[in-house]
Amino acid sequence: MTNHLDHDHIEGGELEQNRSSNHEIENTKDSAIESSDLIPSVLLDGSDGQCCSSTPIALSDLAETEMTTDTTSTSIRILQMDCPTEEALIRKRLAGMVQVKSLTFNLMRRELTVVHASNTLAQVLEALRSLGFRPELSVDSAKPVDRKEAKTSWWPLALAGVAAVLSETVSWIGLPSALSAIFAIVAVAACGLTTYKKGWVAIRNGNLNINALMSIAVTGALALGQWPEAAMVMVLFTIAELIEAKSLDRARNAIKGLMELAPETASVQQADGSWQEENPGTVAVGSVVRVKPGERIGLDGEILNGHSSVNQAPITGESLPVDKAEGDPVYAGTINESGSFEYRVTAASSNTTLARIIHAVEEAQGAKAPTQRFVDQFARVYTPIVFAVAIMVAVLPPLLMNGDLFDWIYKALVLLVIACPCALVISTPVTIVSGLASAARQGILIKGGVYLEEGRKLVWLALDKTGTITHGKPVQTDFKVLADMDAIHCRQLAVSLAGRSDHPVSRAVANAVNQYEIERKDVASFEALLGRGVRGLIDGQLYSLGNHRLVHDLGLCSPELEARLSELELQGKTVVMLVDEKQVLCLFAVADTVKNSSRMAIAELHRLGIKTVMLTGDNLHTAKAIADEVGVDQARGNQLPEDKLRAIEDFSAKGTVGMVGDGINDAPALARANIGFAMGALGADSAIETADVALMDDDLRKIPAFVKLSQATHSILIQNITLALGIKSVFLVLTLMGVGTMWMAVFADVGASLLVVGNGMRLLRK
Repeated sequence: MTNHLDHDHIEGGELEQNRSSNHEIENTKDSAIESSDLIPSVLLDGSDGQCCSSTPIALSDLAETEMTTDTTSTSIRILQMDCPTEEALIRKRLAGMVQVKSLTFNLMRRELTVVHASNTLAQVLEALRSLGFRPELSVDSAKPVDRKEAKTSWWPLALAGVAAVLSETVSWIGLPSALSAIFAIVAVAACGLTTYKKGWVAIRNGNLNINALMSIAVTGALALGQWPEAAMVMVLFTIAELIEAKSLDRARNAIKGLMELAPETASVQQADGSWQEENPGTVAVGSVVRVKPGERIGLDGEILNGHSSVNQAPITGESLPVDKAEGDPVYAGTINESGSFEYRVTAASSNTTLARIIHAVEEAQGAKAPTQRFVDQFARVYTPIVFAVAIMVAVLPPLLMNGDLFDWIYKALVLLVIACPCALVISTPVTIVSGLASAARQGILIKGGVYLEEGRKLVWLALDKTGTITHGKPVQTDFKVLADMDAIHCRQLAVSLAGRSDHPVSRAVANAVNQYEIERKDVASFEALLGRGVRGLIDGQLYSLGNHRLVHDLGLCSPELEARLSELELQGKTVVMLVDEKQVLCLFAVADTVKNSSRMAIAELHRLGIKTVMLTGDNLHTAKAIADEVGVDQARGNQLPEDKLRAIEDFSAKGTVGMVGDGINDAPALARANIGFAMGALGADSAIETADVALMDDDLRKIPAFVKLSQATHSILIQNITLALGIKSVFLVLTLMGVGTMWMAVFADVGASLLVVGNGMRLLRK
């Protein structure tokens, strides 16, 4: 168990228990410490946005289920589920089943998670198949999809294109319309049967998606005798589907580069001392692996012998290689630059830092950002409204204004094509996923689109001190015996207690004493005093090693001691004292060094208009000295966990507040903040698993980078919404004016979709 001398440090492994269950867009949260999944479930009454579909692909059925007492959670991959068209259709079908409790959609991974009654999986799969989908259950949904089985047949589309052109040509040169009709029907049959099939399934289930709207529009055009236009619209729509699917695949695979960082083999030492190339997935924890110059490291581990410089940019975003020697950690996916070394594996391939990053980003894709939720809700009413308007356009002018019936029906059909909000709906997930992937490449791990969007709103940022602003590796600077005791015996007692804690101050004291080769004594009834220190029985006597607050609580602080402590604290030093039940025996002063990156990060935050406050368990003098050195606006010392929590609550009243920390004592404050930032500490399981945002190389400069990325993401989201709605509005007006045509509407829809997808993917270049 991790123990502490003071509370200015987090061991985040326990932070998972203290997460707030409502990290949404509100500036406050309902609870400071509640247990919750990082990615909330999407309930059955969610959005019914419309969009495009993809080419059907079938894979073998594999199963992944998680059992509870009455329900089962099953992950189902549906490769035909490209975007909200299919989501809405599935939601409407499964919502009517009493066996289904909740649904979670991840469109970018084409994955649906269903919580359903036990032993009802067959009914769920059958319901999906009735919609024309081919569900497959996966043991590892994080793996990239193997699409080799999906062989696209181009000849039907080519035939349709030729037939559509011939239909147009025949009509243009004035040949019999029957010939034009024949070519048009051939074109529609060659490339439109899949659209008609999907459209019929959608209509049968009461869903007006793009396939239903396109089927109605093309059928109406054929009924009106608009043969060339009906053929060309269906061909253009099919081509648009293919182009859009390719564009979405690029966004969908934005994180795929991370998956390819780990090498396919690792050189593993065998029982007889020989070396053999093995798949990293089969290498057991504790195995010894050898790495040659220029090779990628396959697994997380700790160097046993040898030294080198390692390029950790793929994981942390650091621009310069990091020197590594015996005892230093190494991470899967990083690159060995020069020397050769051997390391002992400390994590299985499924639990490496790289694997956790990939998992976190993949999971984050399933959490809808505020703008995405708004767009989905808008799409729920947009399509029915436009459909109703199309009906009125077809019926009212002929009835009330003696308009030409065929003319107004044609305009209504054009409106149906415009009614699809595909570009609007798809623009948000593409932009958010691109932003998440861009951040991951920079060593910033964001747990969901909600935090990516909220970052631009930060007004206050609270920071822990040790390990956050400072290096977290203090060294002892002063030692003084204050009682009638031998200095060696005093050091022996101190190191016996300090050796039981891994707090930076404890390690500084222990490291300083270790140079004297003093034997440690056994400690009985050891206890960590949260935010104060530690204590235990040594040779039957109770001793405590703790900070200024502990000595005050014990009533052992004298005016002379206060003066001595103030002098050291004004120098920015942290003081811990060894005490028995009657007096202070000796004191140790330690000092930490400030990271150069902290000064630059604070300055950049100020340029972005974000105010800063330091919350530390150290005394107020030390807090102010460090704050002045790095330029922090405010400093609060002697902060217990509950004090940090109250501080975050106070600042929350002034606007969106973030909290940066690295351990369990900051957990309440991290949970209460709108955005919790964790110093990744490279290897600490807690950082990636529990934080809203993890900085993989403990560099505070990544927080201003995160804020700038959030601003860029918001800007692109607004641009995309404006583009999508603006283009449709223009063609809506053109149609009502009698200028717009059906093929122009298809071009507008396709063009808008490609524009917003391309615009969203610009974030990948940042």
